[in-house]
Amino acid sequence: MEPMKPMKGMEPWWPEDLGQPSTSGAQNGMKYAFFPGKHRLLIEQDGKTTTYDSGDHKIGGVSQQDGGSKSLTFTSQNGDVDLGSLKKVD
Repeated sequence: MEPMKPMKGMEPWWPEDLGQPSTSGAQNGMKYAFFPGKHRLLIEQDGKTTTYDSGDHKIGGVSQQDGGSKSLTFTSQNGDVDLGSLKKVD
């Protein structure tokens, strides 16, 4: 009998030059990853990735509304982070 091989981890979906995120996750078809050293928050929804400049926010928490709504709320040392207040980066 052959021993079990280790499971492969999920391949990163973010650009390699960002390095490793301090926090990341996925739920209900949405993914997020935060890169504090680069001041970037990435959100992938429906196969489209949007990059935000996180400014001085150090995002440490995330919550998602229940009931099928696809909205995430991020928290930082400044409180809740409104995605509308963050600048989108191309």
